Amino acid sequence: MHNILESEKPIVELENKLVELKNFASENNVDLTDEIRILSKKVEKMKQDVYKNLTPWEKVKLARLQERPTSSDYIKKLIESFIEFHGDRFYGDDNSIIGGIGIFAFPANSREGIPITVIGHQKGKDTNENIKRNFGMPHPEGYRKALRLMKQAEKFKRPVLTLIDTPGAYCGLGAEERGQGEAIALNLIEMSRLRTPIISIVIGEGGSGGALGIGVGDRICMLENSVYSVISPEGLSSILWKDITLAQKAADVMKLTAQDLLSLGIIDNIIKEPLGGAHKDIDFVTDNIRKYVSGELKELMKLDMEQLLDKRYNKIRKIGIWA
Repeated sequence: MHNILESEKPIVELENKLVELKNFASENNVDLTDEIRILSKKVEKMKQDVYKNLTPWEKVKLARLQERPTSSDYIKKLIESFIEFHGDRFYGDDNSIIGGIGIFAFPANSREGIPITVIGHQKGKDTNENIKRNFGMPHPEGYRKALRLMKQAEKFKRPVLTLIDTPGAYCGLGAEERGQGEAIALNLIEMSRLRTPIISIVIGEGGSGGALGIGVGDRICMLENSVYSVISPEGLSSILWKDITLAQKAADVMKLTAQDLLSLGIIDNIIKEPLGGAHKDIDFVTDNIRKYVSGELKELMKLDMEQLLDKRYNKIRKIGIWA
C-alpha cells in the first residue's frame, strides 16, 4: 500500500467501503448499482476537494513520497535506447546523479525523434536503494559528471534535459573537501553559456544549490505537486525560530509550490499531474512531459546560437526583479 497523506485518509476509508460494497454485491448476487454509483460520486467529489486544495506543507510531503516516480522512471518511458554514462573523470561515479544519451521521441509520431542528453537526480525506492543513491543528495563528482555530459552534448549538438529531485547537495566532510561549492558554481557558469538548448524540470523536490546545480536552462518548469526552494522548510524553521517542528509554518510562508513560483516568474510552466500525485498515473505525467519538452525543443532549436544564449542570459537576469 502506498504511503498516504493525513488528508487522504478519509478518501482511502471511503474507497475501502466502496470495494467492500462491490464485493458484497458480487458475492451475494444483490443489485446495489445505485448505492455504488452514489458512493463512487462521493469518492470523486472528495478527491477533487482534497487534491485541489493541498496546503504547501502537504505538497512538500507529496513531493517526498517514496512512491513518487524518480528520474530513472521517466527516462525509461521518455528516452529510447538510453545509454547511461558513469564517472566524472576526476574522482569517481556518483549514484545520486543519473545521466546519459538516448533518443527523445516526439508525441505526434513515435518514429520521429532526436538524440538528447538526459541528466537527473536519482532517489531510491527503498532504504537500501536510498543508501546507494545517498537519498538523492549529490557529491561534487555528481555535478562534475553532469557537467561532463553537458559539455559532450554541446560538442555533438544534442539538447539537454535535466530532471530535478533532491533535498539538496550532500554537505558531508568528504564532499566539502572535494570542492562541493566550486563544483556547483562551475555548473552554474557553464550552463548559463552552454551552446545547446537546455530544459529543466522539477519532478519532485528542488532543494537549494543542489537543485540549481543542474537547473539553469532556457526553459524551467515544474510538475504540479513538486516544490522548489532555497532551503527546506525544516531548515528554515530551525534558523528562523530555532524549532524544526515548525516546518509546516515555514512551508506556508516560503512560496515554494509550482503555482507560487509561476506567479513570481521563476519558472515558465507547470506540468499537470493526476489527482493525488504523479505516482497515481506515471503514464499520464510522462505524456504531459513529452508534449511540453517536444514543443519547447522545436521552438528552441529554431533559434541561432547567439539568440539562444541572449535569451537565456536575459531570462536569468530577470529572476528576482520585483515591481
